[in-house]
Amino acid sequence: MRELGIEFISVFGLPPVEFVHLAADLGCRYISTTLVGRPLESLGYPAFSLKQDVRLRRDLRTALHERGVSISLGEGMVIMPGADVSELAGDLDVLAELGTAAINTLSFDKDRGRTFDQLATLTTMAAARGIATSIEMAPGLTIGDLPAVRAAIEHVGGAGVRATVDTMHWGRSGYGAAELRELGAERIGYLQLSDTTREPRTTTSYLKEAMYERMPPGAGELALADMLEAVPTDVVVGLEIPMRALAESGVGPMERLRPCVTAARELLDSSTG
Repeated sequence: MRELGIEFISVFGLPPVEFVHLAADLGCRYISTTLVGRPLESLGYPAFSLKQDVRLRRDLRTALHERGVSISLGEGMVIMPGADVSELAGDLDVLAELGTAAINTLSFDKDRGRTFDQLATLTTMAAARGIATSIEMAPGLTIGDLPAVRAAIEHVGGAGVRATVDTMHWGRSGYGAAELRELGAERIGYLQLSDTTREPRTTTSYLKEAMYERMPPGAGELALADMLEAVPTDVVVGLEIPMRALAESGVGPMERLRPCVTAARELLDSSTG
Protein backbone atom coordinates (compact mmCIF):
# COMPACT_ATOMS: atom_id res chain seq x y z
CA MET A 1 0.00 0.00 0.00
CA ARG A 2 1.34 3.41 -0.95
CA GLU A 3 1.76 5.95 1.83
CA LEU A 4 1.20 9.67 1.37
CA GLY A 5 3.23 12.54 2.71
CA ILE A 6 3.01 16.33 2.54
CA GLU A 7 6.05 18.18 1.21
CA PHE A 8 7.20 21.27 3.04
CA ILE A 9 6.87 23.68 0.10
CA SER A 10 3.15 22.87 0.04
CA VAL A 11 2.68 24.69 3.37
CA PHE A 12 4.90 27.76 2.82
CA GLY A 13 6.69 27.68 6.16
CA LEU A 14 3.90 26.50 8.46
CA PRO A 15 5.54 25.94 11.88
CA PRO A 16 6.82 22.35 12.18
CA VAL A 17 4.56 21.14 15.01
CA GLU A 18 1.49 22.56 13.26
CA PHE A 19 2.68 20.88 10.08
CA VAL A 20 2.75 17.49 11.81
CA HIS A 21 -0.81 17.93 13.09
CA LEU A 22 -1.96 19.04 9.64
CA ALA A 23 -0.49 15.95 7.99
CA ALA A 24 -1.98 13.64 10.61
CA ASP A 25 -5.40 15.28 10.35
CA LEU A 26 -5.25 14.71 6.59
CA GLY A 27 -4.45 11.04 7.13
CA CYS A 28 -0.87 11.33 5.87
CA ARG A 29 1.97 9.48 7.58
CA TYR A 30 4.88 11.55 6.35
CA ILE A 31 6.19 15.07 5.99
CA SER A 32 9.33 16.52 4.49
CA THR A 33 11.06 19.38 6.23
CA THR A 34 13.80 21.93 5.99
CA LEU A 35 15.76 22.86 9.09
CA VAL A 36 15.42 26.62 8.63
CA GLY A 37 11.97 27.98 7.85
CA ARG A 38 11.69 31.15 5.79
CA PRO A 39 7.93 31.47 5.37
CA LEU A 40 6.08 33.78 3.04
CA GLU A 41 5.76 37.11 4.84
CA SER A 42 2.22 37.50 3.53
CA LEU A 43 1.05 34.46 5.53
CA GLY A 44 2.38 35.69 8.86
CA TYR A 45 4.12 32.49 9.95
CA PRO A 46 7.15 32.99 12.20
CA ALA A 47 10.60 32.02 10.99
CA PHE A 48 12.09 28.99 12.73
CA SER A 49 15.35 27.11 13.05
CA LEU A 50 15.40 23.46 13.98
CA LYS A 51 19.19 23.77 14.08
CA GLN A 52 19.23 26.35 16.86
CA ASP A 53 15.95 25.83 18.73
CA VAL A 54 16.42 22.80 20.97
CA ARG A 55 12.94 23.16 22.47
CA LEU A 56 11.35 23.22 19.03
CA ARG A 57 13.17 20.01 18.13
CA ARG A 58 11.90 18.38 21.32
CA ASP A 59 8.34 19.55 20.65
CA LEU A 60 8.57 18.31 17.08
CA ARG A 61 9.78 14.87 18.16
CA THR A 62 6.89 14.67 20.62
CA ALA A 63 4.34 15.64 17.99
CA LEU A 64 5.75 13.16 15.49
CA HIS A 65 5.53 10.36 18.05
CA GLU A 66 2.05 11.24 19.30
CA ARG A 67 0.54 11.61 15.83
CA GLY A 68 2.28 8.68 14.15
CA VAL A 69 4.00 10.86 11.57
CA SER A 70 7.59 10.52 10.32
CA ILE A 71 9.96 12.78 8.41
CA SER A 72 10.41 11.02 5.11
CA LEU A 73 12.71 13.60 3.54
CA GLY A 74 15.07 16.29 4.79
CA GLU A 75 15.41 19.20 2.39
CA GLY A 76 18.02 21.93 2.03
CA MET A 77 21.01 19.63 1.52
CA VAL A 78 22.07 21.55 -1.57
CA ILE A 79 25.36 21.32 -3.46
CA MET A 80 26.65 24.85 -4.07
CA PRO A 81 29.70 26.25 -5.87
CA GLY A 82 32.37 27.37 -3.44
CA ALA A 83 30.89 25.41 -0.54
CA ASP A 84 31.74 21.95 0.74
CA VAL A 85 29.07 19.48 1.84
CA SER A 86 31.22 18.61 4.85
CA GLU A 87 29.79 21.82 6.31
CA LEU A 88 26.39 20.08 6.43
CA ALA A 89 27.49 17.59 9.10
CA GLY A 90 25.65 19.46 11.85
CA ASP A 91 22.48 19.62 9.77
CA LEU A 92 22.64 15.88 9.20
CA ASP A 93 23.05 15.34 12.94
CA VAL A 94 19.82 17.27 13.58
CA LEU A 95 17.95 15.38 10.88
CA ALA A 96 19.15 12.08 12.36
CA GLU A 97 17.97 13.22 15.81
CA LEU A 98 14.53 13.81 14.29
CA GLY A 99 14.44 10.33 12.76
CA THR A 100 14.63 11.50 9.17
CA ALA A 101 14.63 8.62 6.69
CA ALA A 102 16.33 10.30 3.73
CA ILE A 103 17.73 13.58 2.48
CA ASN A 104 16.99 15.20 -0.85
CA THR A 105 19.72 17.03 -2.71
CA LEU A 106 20.17 18.94 -5.93
CA SER A 107 23.06 20.92 -7.32
CA PHE A 108 23.51 24.58 -8.25
CA ASP A 109 27.20 23.95 -8.98
CA LYS A 110 27.65 23.95 -12.76
CA ASP A 111 30.81 21.86 -12.44
CA ARG A 112 29.43 18.39 -13.08
CA GLY A 113 32.50 16.53 -11.89
CA ARG A 114 32.59 18.44 -8.62
CA THR A 115 28.83 17.94 -8.22
CA PHE A 116 29.23 14.18 -8.51
CA ASP A 117 32.14 14.12 -6.05
CA GLN A 118 30.23 16.25 -3.55
CA LEU A 119 27.20 13.98 -3.95
CA ALA A 120 29.35 10.96 -3.12
CA THR A 121 30.69 12.67 0.00
CA LEU A 122 27.22 13.75 1.12
CA THR A 123 25.86 10.25 0.56
CA THR A 124 28.61 8.76 2.73
CA MET A 125 28.01 11.33 5.47
CA ALA A 126 24.27 10.65 5.48
CA ALA A 127 24.71 6.87 5.46
CA ALA A 128 26.95 7.11 8.53
CA ARG A 129 23.90 8.53 10.32
CA GLY A 130 21.46 5.96 8.99
CA ILE A 131 19.99 8.36 6.43
CA ALA A 132 19.48 7.52 2.75
CA THR A 133 20.23 10.02 -0.02
CA SER A 134 18.07 10.94 -2.98
CA ILE A 135 19.08 13.22 -5.87
CA GLU A 136 16.47 15.41 -7.54
CA MET A 137 16.49 16.17 -11.25
CA ALA A 138 15.29 19.65 -12.19
CA PRO A 139 15.37 21.24 -15.66
CA GLY A 140 18.12 23.80 -16.00
CA LEU A 141 20.21 22.52 -13.11
CA THR A 142 23.43 20.50 -13.26
CA ILE A 143 21.53 17.26 -12.81
CA GLY A 144 18.82 18.31 -15.21
CA ASP A 145 17.97 15.29 -17.32
CA LEU A 146 17.73 11.52 -17.18
CA PRO A 147 21.28 10.81 -18.43
CA ALA A 148 22.69 13.09 -15.73
CA VAL A 149 20.64 11.34 -13.03
CA ARG A 150 21.88 7.95 -14.15
CA ALA A 151 25.48 9.16 -14.35
CA ALA A 152 25.29 10.64 -10.84
CA ILE A 153 23.93 7.43 -9.37
CA GLU A 154 26.56 5.35 -11.17
CA HIS A 155 29.32 7.69 -9.96
CA VAL A 156 28.34 7.17 -6.32
CA GLY A 157 27.95 3.44 -6.88
CA GLY A 158 26.22 0.75 -4.90
CA ALA A 159 22.82 1.48 -3.43
CA GLY A 160 23.98 4.69 -1.77
CA VAL A 161 21.89 7.15 -3.72
CA ARG A 162 18.62 6.97 -5.62
CA ALA A 163 16.47 9.44 -7.54
CA THR A 164 13.76 11.77 -6.32
CA VAL A 165 11.19 11.84 -9.10
CA ASP A 166 9.29 15.12 -9.10
CA THR A 167 6.40 14.61 -11.51
CA MET A 168 6.35 18.28 -12.56
CA HIS A 169 10.06 18.25 -13.40
CA TRP A 170 9.66 14.87 -15.06
CA GLY A 171 6.66 15.86 -17.18
CA ARG A 172 7.99 19.26 -18.21
CA SER A 173 11.16 17.49 -19.37
CA GLY A 174 9.04 15.44 -21.75
CA TYR A 175 9.47 12.29 -19.70
CA GLY A 176 6.85 9.77 -18.63
CA ALA A 177 6.48 6.16 -17.57
CA ALA A 178 8.85 4.86 -20.26
CA GLU A 179 11.72 6.94 -18.89
CA LEU A 180 10.94 5.83 -15.34
CA ARG A 181 11.25 2.23 -16.47
CA GLU A 182 14.49 3.13 -18.23
CA LEU A 183 15.80 4.61 -14.99
CA GLY A 184 14.87 1.41 -13.18
CA ALA A 185 12.67 0.76 -10.17
CA GLU A 186 15.68 0.10 -7.95
CA ARG A 187 16.93 3.63 -8.61
CA ILE A 188 13.73 5.41 -7.57
CA GLY A 189 13.88 6.49 -3.95
CA TYR A 190 11.11 9.06 -3.61
CA LEU A 191 8.18 10.51 -5.57
CA GLN A 192 7.02 14.13 -5.33
CA LEU A 193 3.53 14.22 -6.80
CA SER A 194 1.83 17.17 -8.44
CA ASP A 195 0.10 17.95 -11.70
CA THR A 196 0.66 20.78 -14.14
CA THR A 197 0.22 21.78 -17.75
CA ARG A 198 2.73 20.76 -20.38
CA GLU A 199 3.49 24.40 -21.16
CA PRO A 200 4.34 27.12 -18.60
CA ARG A 201 1.39 28.54 -16.68
CA THR A 202 3.14 31.74 -15.65
CA THR A 203 5.55 34.26 -17.13
CA THR A 204 8.00 33.79 -14.25
CA SER A 205 10.96 31.42 -14.35
CA TYR A 206 10.35 27.70 -14.34
CA LEU A 207 11.83 27.24 -10.88
CA LYS A 208 9.58 29.97 -9.43
CA GLU A 209 6.55 28.31 -10.99
CA ALA A 210 7.63 25.00 -9.48
CA MET A 211 8.11 26.59 -6.05
CA TYR A 212 4.83 28.51 -5.91
CA GLU A 213 2.14 27.24 -8.28
CA ARG A 214 1.33 23.61 -8.94
CA MET A 215 -1.90 21.69 -9.47
CA PRO A 216 -3.62 18.78 -7.68
CA PRO A 217 -3.48 15.36 -9.34
CA GLY A 218 -5.94 15.21 -12.22
CA ALA A 219 -6.21 18.97 -12.64
CA GLY A 220 -3.40 19.21 -15.18
CA GLU A 221 -2.11 17.37 -18.22
CA LEU A 222 0.50 14.94 -16.88
CA ALA A 223 0.08 11.18 -17.30
CA LEU A 224 0.36 10.60 -13.56
CA ALA A 225 -1.38 7.22 -13.48
CA ASP A 226 1.08 5.84 -16.02
CA MET A 227 4.01 7.24 -14.05
CA LEU A 228 2.78 5.63 -10.85
CA GLU A 229 2.60 2.27 -12.58
CA ALA A 230 6.37 2.48 -13.02
CA VAL A 231 7.15 3.41 -9.39
CA PRO A 232 7.51 0.73 -6.69
CA THR A 233 4.63 0.70 -4.22
CA ASP A 234 6.95 1.01 -1.22
CA VAL A 235 8.19 4.43 -2.38
CA VAL A 236 6.75 7.32 -0.36
CA VAL A 237 4.53 9.65 -2.38
CA GLY A 238 4.92 13.22 -1.13
CA LEU A 239 2.38 15.80 -2.26
CA GLU A 240 4.43 18.74 -3.52
CA ILE A 241 1.59 21.09 -4.41
CA PRO A 242 2.28 24.71 -3.47
CA MET A 243 -0.60 27.02 -4.39
CA ARG A 244 0.55 30.50 -3.47
CA ALA A 245 -2.34 32.41 -5.03
CA LEU A 246 -4.85 30.42 -2.99
CA ALA A 247 -2.81 30.77 0.18
CA GLU A 248 -2.50 34.53 -0.20
CA SER A 249 -6.23 34.82 -0.90
CA GLY A 250 -6.90 33.46 2.58
CA VAL A 251 -7.40 29.74 1.90
CA GLY A 252 -5.73 27.86 4.76
CA PRO A 253 -3.47 24.82 4.44
CA MET A 254 -6.17 22.33 5.42
CA GLU A 255 -8.61 23.70 2.86
CA ARG A 256 -5.93 23.83 0.16
CA LEU A 257 -4.52 20.38 0.75
CA ARG A 258 -7.57 18.29 1.60
CA PRO A 259 -8.73 18.20 -2.05
CA CYS A 260 -5.16 17.36 -3.08
CA VAL A 261 -5.05 14.40 -0.70
CA THR A 262 -8.44 13.19 -1.93
CA ALA A 263 -7.34 13.43 -5.56
CA ALA A 264 -4.06 11.67 -4.79
CA ARG A 265 -5.80 8.80 -3.02
CA GLU A 266 -8.17 8.35 -5.95
CA LEU A 267 -5.19 8.28 -8.29
CA LEU A 268 -3.30 5.80 -6.11
CA ASP A 269 -6.36 3.57 -5.82
CA SER A 270 -6.58 3.44 -9.62
CA SER A 271 -2.92 2.46 -9.92
CA THR A 272 -1.70 -1.04 -9.25
CA GLY A 273 1.93 0.12 -8.96
